[in-house]
Amino acid sequence: MFRSYLRLILFTFGLLVGVQVPGFIDDYAKRVEAHRLEAEQGLKGFRATAKRFFKGDLDALVAHYRVSDDPVMRNDAQSVSSLVSRAQLLEREWRAMQGPWYLRAWHVVLGADPELRKETLAAYNYQVLLAPGAIAWGLGAGLLLAWLVESQFVLLGWAISGGRSRKVQERHWR
Repeated sequence: MFRSYLRLILFTFGLLVGVQVPGFIDDYAKRVEAHRLEAEQGLKGFRATAKRFFKGDLDALVAHYRVSDDPVMRNDAQSVSSLVSRAQLLEREWRAMQGPWYLRAWHVVLGADPELRKETLAAYNYQVLLAPGAIAWGLGAGLLLAWLVESQFVLLGWAISGGRSRKVQERHWR
């Protein structure tokens, strides 16, 4: 009886954790898009200058700033270069979040920018979504967690009993 309740608790816990996955992925994608739009807004003036004088090449604009005789321009070269690098990173992240659900999930787990993932986690509000994707993630996580934990207990019991089942042990004691 205790084992049945333990299975239910594990399944419920896995279900509740699993339904968080689509919400977190969605929050990460929204955060990336917001940062990307903000970075593009910050580069708007520099893009116009690059378009006017360097055929739209921001790297050429930065190179021009770096070799300028004006110390202010040389100093600003690093700031503009940082803005360009940040915008490129956010564009890559945004593109990664445009694929199918399994690639987005894979990216958030293994390929996401650690700073953005940490920021998203800090601002994430736990929620129970009743969307089909969230339900599927929840059921999958619940079943997987219950199966993994029960398998560990079965293997532990098998290792403790020396690989023999209870029926075999009872037969030898008769």
